[in-house]
Amino acid sequence: MSEILWVQNARCLQRGPKAGVEAFAPDVIDSVRAFHATIPGYEPTPLVGLPALAASLGLASLHVKDESRRFGLNAFKVLGGSYAIARLLACRLGRDLSTLPYPVLTSESVRAELGPMVFATTTDGNHGRGVAWTARVLGQRAVVYMPKGTAPFRLERIRAEGARAEILDRNYDDCVRFTAAEAEREGWVVVQDTAWEGYRDIPLWIMEGYGTMVAEALDQIEARGDALPTHVFIQAGVGSLAAAVQAVLVARLGEAAPQVIVVEADKAACFYKSALAGNDVPLAVTGDLDTVMAGLACGEANVIAFDILRDYAAAFLSCPDPVSARGMRLLGNPLRGDAPIVSGESGAVTAGLLSFLMADPRQRPLRDFLGLGARSSVLLFSTEGDTDPDRYRSIVWDGEFPTVGLSLEGR
Repeated sequence: MSEILWVQNARCLQRGPKAGVEAFAPDVIDSVRAFHATIPGYEPTPLVGLPALAASLGLASLHVKDESRRFGLNAFKVLGGSYAIARLLACRLGRDLSTLPYPVLTSESVRAELGPMVFATTTDGNHGRGVAWTARVLGQRAVVYMPKGTAPFRLERIRAEGARAEILDRNYDDCVRFTAAEAEREGWVVVQDTAWEGYRDIPLWIMEGYGTMVAEALDQIEARGDALPTHVFIQAGVGSLAAAVQAVLVARLGEAAPQVIVVEADKAACFYKSALAGNDVPLAVTGDLDTVMAGLACGEANVIAFDILRDYAAAFLSCPDPVSARGMRLLGNPLRGDAPIVSGESGAVTAGLLSFLMADPRQRPLRDFLGLGARSSVLLFSTEGDTDPDRYRSIVWDGEFPTVGLSLEGR
């Protein structure tokens, strides 16, 4: 029987020093948003209210940030890659990024001053496509390596952006090491959304880039006069997105920040397993990492993200693939009055989890621990659309990954 496993994060309740969130302060995120706003086609992605679903689950409100509309790329990842590359180029030019809006950064004069560059990365699809897209508009090259099991459609979408891309017979984490070694040998620039010892600046800039999405969501909620979220469920692979969400919320809202619940694929649940062990440093998950949630199939945590989530997140949950499938079907086929959302495998797992958590009377201990109930306002991020259309239809149309027999247990 498939199980949803959860563990309370005791570390977040402890007094004393916590990981700093200064890099995600409101003024920093304002500057990130200012850069993104100079990119042609920029507009905030929709924040979709689902009042009928919220009522059926016994919640005060439920909002979903729909990232399938981001720059026509069907996922949020381009926010991080575009901003990190812009920061990198600004450093190389010895200029402040505020003097390099997108039209200047992509100009022939800047291109000539920089000379040819190659950006290298590992991806399951979304991050790599964002890096490839950014490299193309800058007139530069990108090399993208993808882990085994990657959908061919995602590979071709990256190649369509002009990148050299291939699928390796390695899992995600081994691909990251391969990319780093190849880049060092070839003189390429690694633009990776995970950090390790000696490689922190670019991953941090990528995380800051994700802050645009979080700030948009908060502004949209406030503009509607709705209550700020009391709970945010956010998915994690290496943890860069989850930690960025957590850090922006703490930096902007302080003591009023909502509880953040981190959700992982069970085959790659490195944060859950680290919290279960009470570790101050991350545990790695090895093996094939074979989950339908390709964007979460990462067994080694970003060390920057780990410190933030270790110190602030309320709980960590490990979910099998049917949870994601449930979320995809639930969002794509809404209750009367709610708008449909096309959400991919890595984007929908939080919605699937929330539906199980609120509907199952056996889960009252976890609901009580999190304080989830009639006064709760929940925010989710659907981080991708149907980035693998064949798999999306197989799940939503044909019932792949049925959800009968799921259970949820605390540890």
